[in-house]
Amino acid sequence: MQGERIVGGIACSAVLALLPEVVAGTVGANDRAKVELHLAGCSVCERFGGAYGATVRALRASANGEEDGAAKERLLARLAKLPARSATRE
Repeated sequence: MQGERIVGGIACSAVLALLPEVVAGTVGANDRAKVELHLAGCSVCERFGGAYGATVRALRASANGEEDGAAKERLLARLAKLPARSATRE
């Protein structure tokens, strides 16, 4: 991963690998603490983790029949706050 950092004793790539478990609530306490410490010190992972979590919550709400469109609006508002990215990868 280009620009990978180690913050809180854990690398960006390891944080990304653990995000599904963190959001699902199935990650162990030690790993959760490391991820939270990393997110507090790495703005790139914090933004991605926030967007990832918001997406998962919106999808869960949709699957649970949230009919008023609130989940979609929250997701779109959250995504609109993220910085624009280039369509090409380096």
